[in-house]
Amino acid sequence: MLEVRGLDVRYGRTHAVRSVDLDLAEGEIVTVLGANGAGKTSLLRALQGAVRAADGSIRFAGEDLTHASPADRVRRGMMLVPEGRQIFVSMTVHENLMMGAYLRSDGDWMRDLKEVYDRFPNLAERRDMKASVLSGGEQQMLAIGRALVSRPRLIMLDEPSLGLSPLFVNNLFELIRELNRGGISILLVEQNTAMALETASRGYVLELGRVVLADTAEALAGDPALAAAYLGGHAAAPAAIQTL
Repeated sequence: MLEVRGLDVRYGRTHAVRSVDLDLAEGEIVTVLGANGAGKTSLLRALQGAVRAADGSIRFAGEDLTHASPADRVRRGMMLVPEGRQIFVSMTVHENLMMGAYLRSDGDWMRDLKEVYDRFPNLAERRDMKASVLSGGEQQMLAIGRALVSRPRLIMLDEPSLGLSPLFVNNLFELIRELNRGGISILLVEQNTAMALETASRGYVLELGRVVLADTAEALAGDPALAAAYLGGHAAAPAAIQTL
C-alpha cells in the first residue's frame, strides 16, 4: 500500500530525514521507533505532504504521490493524526468531527460520523460542547474520530499515547487493533516501545533521520541492543544505535 524510497526531508541546513526506505502492506500495522529528534514526525509530515520531500519518492496504492498536495493524499485515503492531537479547541466536538468530512464528495459521510459517535459515546454526549472541555484521552479520541470521518485506508498516528494515563493507553492500543481488524492500515510512531511492538507486525528504528534497524516486531522486541536503548535492558548497544 505504501512504498517509500530514498526519502529526504530538509529544513534549511537541517537534514531531518535521510534516504529512508519504508514499506507498508495493506492491512498491516507498522511502527516507527526512535529517540526525540530522530526524524519520526518529519517522516510522517512528509508522507502527509505537510512538508516537501527534498528527494526520494512516495507511492500509495500504486500512485506516485511524491508531489501531491496534502488534500490529494487525504482524498486517496491517507490521514495523519498529529502529535498533540491539534484539535480546534474553540470549536465544538461536532464541528471538529465535521472537519474530517471536508473533502468528502460522496453522500455517506453522515453514516461514518454516526459510527464515530457510536464508537465514542463520550464524544456523542459532548457533541455540542467546545473541544477544550475534553480530557486528554477524549481529545485523542476526537482526533482519531476526525480521521475516521474522512474514511481513510491508512491512518498515520504520531505519538498517540503521549500524556495519557496507563489505563487509557491500554484502551487506545485496543482501539488501534480494532481499527486494523476493520480494514484500516496503520503506521504508528509511538514512544511506548513495548506496546508498539506488541501491536505492530513490523518495525523500523530511526536514528538521526536514518533507518538503522528494520525487522519483524517480534525480532525487534527480542533484540538486546534495542532492549538496551528502549526497554531498560542491560545489553550494550552496538555503535550504530548507541545514541538512540
